[in-house]
Amino acid sequence: MTEQPHSRIDLQDEIVRLNKIIAALIKQADARNSDKMTDFSLFQSQVMLENEVHNRTEQLENALLKNKQINAELIDTQRKMMEEIEERKLVLLALEQEKAEQKELIQKLEESDRQLRQSEKLASIGQLAAGIAHEINNPMGFITSNLSSLQRYFTHLFQLIALYEKSSAEPANPVLPQQIQSLRDEIDIDFLKEDIGPLFQDSIEGAVRVRRIIQDLLHFSRAGENYWEWANLQDGLNSTLNILSNELKYKADVIREYGDIPQVHCMPAQLNQVFMNMLLNAVHSIDIHGEIRVKTGVHQNQVYISIADTGSGMSPEVKAKIFDPFFTTKRLGTGTGLGLSVAYGIIKKHQGHIDVQSEPGQGSVFTVWLPLSPVIDSDDTH
Repeated sequence: MTEQPHSRIDLQDEIVRLNKIIAALIKQADARNSDKMTDFSLFQSQVMLENEVHNRTEQLENALLKNKQINAELIDTQRKMMEEIEERKLVLLALEQEKAEQKELIQKLEESDRQLRQSEKLASIGQLAAGIAHEINNPMGFITSNLSSLQRYFTHLFQLIALYEKSSAEPANPVLPQQIQSLRDEIDIDFLKEDIGPLFQDSIEGAVRVRRIIQDLLHFSRAGENYWEWANLQDGLNSTLNILSNELKYKADVIREYGDIPQVHCMPAQLNQVFMNMLLNAVHSIDIHGEIRVKTGVHQNQVYISIADTGSGMSPEVKAKIFDPFFTTKRLGTGTGLGLSVAYGIIKKHQGHIDVQSEPGQGSVFTVWLPLSPVIDSDDTH
């Protein structure tokens, strides 16, 4: 753009230069031919030269005019380009702002999704609270009873030990041996020796059982649920089945058919929630008593977890809606309608899918397919 004014100045300089050359040529011709040429021939030459100068000047003026037009067009083009650049800057600014708003919205949606999963998890645990309390209360009951008996036994033993110590200090006292034998008969020392061992063993087993229930609850509802890690899915299945043991044992026989599967890169706590929701649906679909078959296996680069029940099954109309939020076939107050919807979202986040096979009266089979190592967005790695 900045070179165009220079071109116009160059054309003007060229006109001046040519005029000077022509004037010099005319002057030189006049000097050389003043003696030889007639006035007419001199006039003729002068006219020809003037015509040539006129034509050349006209051509240069036309070129200068055209150059001015081109300069005007270029200036207009430059103005339009600057306007377009400004418009694009505004568009880019608007896009950046929209991107920031979308990022904030995505963060809010992820937080809402996390809260929804947590609410569903707590709702599930709340429904199982009575059964879990019963599972803990049973071993705690006989632990308390055993400790009470052991306290009484050891009180008697300490009394007997005190008499033995007194007898050792007073060997000539004839009454102490009789007191010792009387106390041995009273507390039935032979029975104590037989009963103390089993009481300790039963108490230890009860404490281990309570600890296992607590560990399974912690494993199910642990805080670090959004962390990706390599995990054995069968460990998660076992923990979930342990938590549901009181719910399951009265309604179904659980058959485990575990295959030899590799570890999967996943969020284990979230998958445990999927297993719990599916197992609860399975047991709730059984009217009196039935069977739940849990299978695991691997096919190509995917693992699968299959949960099959002998419950009431589903019609095609119900099957088409089971993953819709708040859809439930349970009676009011017994289900949130979010269990399978949350499970679907979790499996989709793991880049897997859920296959469902069901017919009325024939039970249902839910099969979860998961890639061994899904492609994770950098924002989700935590």
